[in-house]
Amino acid sequence: MHTRNYLPPEWAPQSGIMLTWPRSDGDWNPDYASVEQCHTQLAKEISLREKVLITCMDNAHAERIRALVKAAGGMTERLHLYPLPSNDAWARDHGPITVIRNGKPVLLDFIFNGWGGKYPHSFDNQITSKLHQFGAFGATPLESLSLVLEGGSIEVDGTGTLLTTESCLLNPNRNPTMQRSQIETMLRELIGIERILWLRHGAIDGDDTDGHIDTLARFCDSSTIAFQACDDQSDPHFQELRAMQEELRALRCMDGQPYKLVPLPWPKAIFDHTGRRLPATYANFLIINGAVLVPTYNDAADANALAVFRATFTDRQVVAVMCRPLIYQYGSLHCVSMQLPEGVIPATQSA
Repeated sequence: MHTRNYLPPEWAPQSGIMLTWPRSDGDWNPDYASVEQCHTQLAKEISLREKVLITCMDNAHAERIRALVKAAGGMTERLHLYPLPSNDAWARDHGPITVIRNGKPVLLDFIFNGWGGKYPHSFDNQITSKLHQFGAFGATPLESLSLVLEGGSIEVDGTGTLLTTESCLLNPNRNPTMQRSQIETMLRELIGIERILWLRHGAIDGDDTDGHIDTLARFCDSSTIAFQACDDQSDPHFQELRAMQEELRALRCMDGQPYKLVPLPWPKAIFDHTGRRLPATYANFLIINGAVLVPTYNDAADANALAVFRATFTDRQVVAVMCRPLIYQYGSLHCVSMQLPEGVIPATQSA
């Protein structure tokens, strides 16, 4: 069933999660304490279950992060910290995509171009290769590729299916010289999939990624898709998310059966100080060893969302992580994290 390369689904056993700690001198500065609190909670919850590979600003910053995670009740011996220059915190999109080849992990380092040149990205595009040079991934080989691809733009079910959006992967600001068929061929070869399911609908206001799938619809297992629904007919998103729901309803699993669809509740609209609507979505959850980390927004729908996740992931602990500070920079919990499969992060701790 699997080709030479195989991209494990998020629920496969992990060695750890990669984070790029937000810089205090960048876009996060106005509310840095809240953002750091969010990352601290995230690192703490991950550290209780697996390793955390963190890119930070310098050695003093590394010590500060260790102290914060320790105070929060995390396991600091599982933190692997590396001081490196970064532009921003979105590790999902500048981190490596790890495939299994002949039974062993291989890091694929795609080009990160700031979501089509929207933001500075030169440091972030080098983080994976620099971490590799520092030995952060142990003996895991790394391959640098000439394709622009962000981790947040693809979802796999572990049985040969990839789910993505036309608005992102086919956008001329990513790989302008490539047709859909060429992109499909490369993805089949590089991450070992047999088919690609393309969504045309689901745009969310405030999303600056051109429609990353991880804000919209996510595999929970090989036959279940959780998706961001909207039940408020007066909301501008109602038609678009309803159209996406119909697209999902028409999709079939590899065995020809329809997917089990899990609608996620719709949080109330949140706006920034300029009046721009922010992309709060419960679809931006993260599956880790033994748990599902769910973004919450201080919203009335949070409790309902957590209940839906508990009913869907009956074999995992469901943990709420307050992510309202993250959406002021147009992303959430999954966007700031990248899972690394079993065998990638070495047992020894960094300096």
